[in-house]
Amino acid sequence: MIVDPVFYAIAVPVLLVTGISKGGFGAGIGTLAAPLMSLVIAPTQAAAIMLPILCLMDLFGLWAYWRRWDRVNLRIIMPGALIGIALGTLTFGMLDDRWIGLAIGALAVAFALDWWLRRGIDRPARAPDAWRGTLWSSVSGWTSFVAHAGGPPLGVYLLPQRMDKTLYVGTTVLYFTFVNYLKILPYAWLGLLSPGNLSTSAALIPLAPAGMFLGVWLHGRVKPEPFYRVCYLFVLAAGVKLVADNSGILW
Repeated sequence: MIVDPVFYAIAVPVLLVTGISKGGFGAGIGTLAAPLMSLVIAPTQAAAIMLPILCLMDLFGLWAYWRRWDRVNLRIIMPGALIGIALGTLTFGMLDDRWIGLAIGALAVAFALDWWLRRGIDRPARAPDAWRGTLWSSVSGWTSFVAHAGGPPLGVYLLPQRMDKTLYVGTTVLYFTFVNYLKILPYAWLGLLSPGNLSTSAALIPLAPAGMFLGVWLHGRVKPEPFYRVCYLFVLAAGVKLVADNSGILW
């Protein structure tokens, strides 16, 4: 079990914010959690410690948003997530974490800036699309497996549809419940769920319901237009953080 107080000084607020994001704003800022925790521990260890906590958060999310999800989109993105998780399992350890983080960050920044600069809130809503949904959910499943960073790629597909805010969050809750529970077996097979990592997860578990309840509470008090602005802002913040943390590999 980790005993370093610096780790907990970072992990506690980060996981609270992750729960708030997952519970009320579609998981966008949760992308920041693993990179921030990786400032003091290895990225793979950060991912392993987070997984049980995310799984518990997902159960609270299902309770809060039960059956309030888009079945059409879920039929498209869940098979794509399976593809991404399979690729993540096969390629785990083969790719430099910095390249992964840089790619995810650049994608998130480009997507968010495109929306802000072109006033995305006024664009016609996109309809669900099997090709785009499978592509981006595959990317999401892969990035979620390697760094719990599946939010930005999924947002590239879902956010332009401008669905009802509760339907959007409910869809992301069920999707990431599916993704996170699927990751348990591969993580165990890869040796990531060690007793030390699991005991650290157990120490942080109380943050899961606290963050989720705060997120659900905020969700009911934010109107649709500000809601989407916050979602894109979270995606942009996550992207900037990932690019800043990983741009050193270019030099």
